[in-house]
Formats: sequence, structure tokens, C-alpha cells
Amino acid sequence: MNAPFPTLPQASLDDDALADALATGAAEVLLALRAEVDAAGGSFVAKEFKDAGDAAAQAWLAAALTAARPADAVLSEEAKDDASRTSADRVWIIDPLDGTREFAERHTDGPRAGQWRDDFAVHIALWERGAGLTVGAVGLPSREQVLTTADAVGPVDDGAAVLAGARRLRIAASRSRPPAFVAALAERDDVELVPMGSAGVKMMAVADGTVDAYVHGGGQYEWDSAAPVAVARSRGLVCTRLDGSELEYNRESPWLPDLFVCPRPWLRTCVSCSTPSVSRPWSGQTARKVLEE
Repeated sequence: MNAPFPTLPQASLDDDALADALATGAAEVLLALRAEVDAAGGSFVAKEFKDAGDAAAQAWLAAALTAARPADAVLSEEAKDDASRTSADRVWIIDPLDGTREFAERHTDGPRAGQWRDDFAVHIALWERGAGLTVGAVGLPSREQVLTTADAVGPVDDGAAVLAGARRLRIAASRSRPPAFVAALAERDDVELVPMGSAGVKMMAVADGTVDAYVHGGGQYEWDSAAPVAVARSRGLVCTRLDGSELEYNRESPWLPDLFVCPRPWLRTCVSCSTPSVSRPWSGQTARKVLEE
């Protein structure tokens, strides 16, 4: 496939603007690959198309970061890890294509049958020594959106309807491999799992109120969550490990075992109380008690 190569962003951009431009450029690369498939009749080999998307987005982002921030280190899913990044003061943590499976899929039924899936993302984050994640951008190419830490937008839903018992608690879940305790929660009358692809899409769904929480226990890497966590935190969301401990980035091993994202501290406590034992009651009364504390 002939991967497009958008104009590289200018080095004069500040970090926030650069992150936005990087997510936008990588999105352009990925959408152009889909357009090429459509123009050729629509057929493709899924694995080859996934690989093409990963490689093309990585190539453009690598060139863009080399041109705009040559002194910064980079940790990317699609590039060999350089251990020297752990001593760097600035590290870009990127996932050129998060949700590779969804990128290479079309809807098979319903009103959108035959259309490309839109639940994949581009992740761009900047980690700085002494400050942690300082900049983030999550590109949602098929939705023509880039959500950034510079947006200054707060959470749109504080879960009041859940507290009042007006609706069920909505939890974003993996389409293919939700953690066992999350799947068990779905058996409760007051919990609803909302399947979707890409960690970035899931966390942005918490930010825009589509779901109340994202719980992941199957293990991820830093590039899976760094940018979405940065954006989510900038919008007032709670982002921690499942045990409530802090998420740490630019570690020697980029493996992160689990993750929890929600709009309010009390909601995190409510779900945490439910996850070890599904039979343990989660209720508006419990939630109100935590809220009062």
C-alpha cells in the first residue's frame, strides 16, 4: 500500500500544539489507507492492513518527532525500546494505532453494516521528569476528533443518576477479553457493560459521559494508557491502578498490570467494593456514604 506522508509539524509549536498536530497527522495517514482500500473495491487482508496501519503511522510520527523535538526520547509500541529513555528528562509515549483490530474491521450487522468501525485511536503523550504526564492528545480519526490536555473541559456526568437509582452503572469493557471480575459484574441488575475497542476510546467515553467507568485488569503497556490518562486527568477524572495506587510512566518495564478511570472518587470506591466479590452489595446508600466522606 502507498502510505501517505502529511506535512511535518513545525518545531516552533509548543508541546500542546505539537501533540495535537501529531495526532492529527497520524489520523490522516490511517484514514488515507482506508480510503485507498475503498477506492480499490473494498477488499483487503486484515493482518496485512493492520500491519500497514501500524507501520505507516509509526513512520510518520517518528519523522515528525525527529524533526520537531530531536533531543527528546520516544517510547512507542511500534519501535524498539531504547533503555536510555529512563534517564531522559522528556519522553514522548506514543501508540501510533491503538485498536488495530477495529481499524481493520467493518460493522457486520445493524444500521452501520459495511461501514468501517470508528473505535480506534492515536495516542500522543509527553512525560517530563519531576512532573509526570504533562501533555496528551487522543486522536479519534474516524470521528474527526482530537481530545487534548489543552481543551480545559470538565467531566460531563458525575454519576448522579446512578446514585439516584435512575439507571445502571455503565462500564466500558473490552469487546473480546473483559477481565473476569468485570464480566461477573455484568450479571448484576445495576451494572451494564458497554463493549468498545481501543483503550483510548474507552477512556474518552468516560470523559464524555457515554460510560461511568473504565476498568481494566488484563495488563497493558504505557503507550496504551499514557495519552488517554493525561487527557482524562485534565478533565477532572480519577485515574489509578485498581488498588488505588498511582500510575507511573517511563519505567524500565513499560508493563502496567491494571487501570481504573472514573469521574468521581466515590464512584471508584463503589466499583472497587464490588469487584472482589460480585455478591457484595453496591448501592446508592453505599455511594452516598462515600460521597459524604
